[in-house]
Amino acid sequence: MNTFVGGHNYFDRGQTYTTNPEWASMLYTPDQGIVSIMTLKKKYSAMINPINPDFQAHMLNVLKEVTSKYPELDGFMLDRVRYDGIMADFSDLSKNKFEEYIGEKIETFPTDIYEWKTDADGKNNYVRGKHFLKWIEWRTKNIYDFMALARQTVKEINPNISFGTYTGAWYPSYFEVGVNWASNQYDPSKDFDWATPDYKNFGYAELIDLYTTGNYYTNVTMAEYRKNNNIVINETDSKGARGTWYCVEGSCEKISEIMNGHPFLGGILVDQFYENRSQLSRTIAMNLQASDGLMVFDIVHIIRKNLWKEVEEGFRMAQDENMFKNENRE
Repeated sequence: MNTFVGGHNYFDRGQTYTTNPEWASMLYTPDQGIVSIMTLKKKYSAMINPINPDFQAHMLNVLKEVTSKYPELDGFMLDRVRYDGIMADFSDLSKNKFEEYIGEKIETFPTDIYEWKTDADGKNNYVRGKHFLKWIEWRTKNIYDFMALARQTVKEINPNISFGTYTGAWYPSYFEVGVNWASNQYDPSKDFDWATPDYKNFGYAELIDLYTTGNYYTNVTMAEYRKNNNIVINETDSKGARGTWYCVEGSCEKISEIMNGHPFLGGILVDQFYENRSQLSRTIAMNLQASDGLMVFDIVHIIRKNLWKEVEEGFRMAQDENMFKNENRE
């Protein structure tokens, strides 16, 4: 389920365009100030403000309806249970709810959260304001609270249904979309300067029965990444980053640590490998060896580009325990 999305900006279609424009996220942009996401046509999804109470009620009713009408359903996979990005959401509703959370009025909004600055290269970067860290914590609590409510909603109808979700794997920057998919036993404030000591309380790994994550990297091993040392920028990122988090092997290793034993399935983005088919086999093999399974995004690419041979080879390679050991010794 495409959860916090209410419309398609390329076609001006969906609930945000017909019945409920007030659901759409209000984004704090560097050039236009605060505007509706529906005006930003480079963004294809008209993402929702996650704390809008009417939308939450609507979404929970959808979950109830599907769970009730299909008792033999195996489970749910929720996608986009998140904010659009660091620019969301700066609506009056969010401002008022955040003030309630911190127990004080914001003197200057939105710059007390962060302010856009242009660097010497002409690039826009956000500079943290005095409430930035609490804002990040609060947004993450909002997503955690919805996930807890969604799980409770479906489990009350069918206790055996599998409650699952997908997120990107890039944890070091995933705070920008308000999501902490790690275990609540992991304290990111010891590793990252964007996390408060309370941020760990909103890790939702313990709520999830089935979790898939997008290891959407062209470097498979850590040795490969160290050789290339390329900057990686993912779909939800405001800026690029470097480090062994941004390869399949490094991602799986670090995710295993922060998930505290909770299983996860590594995901691949097939269209990254159209021009390098052998690397598709390698990324399949690494995800199968280093995580608890494989998620393919998505099968239409396999079909259209006839990549079945590479998929089969990836499964064969995964059976070789020494497949990547020699490479990493180098």
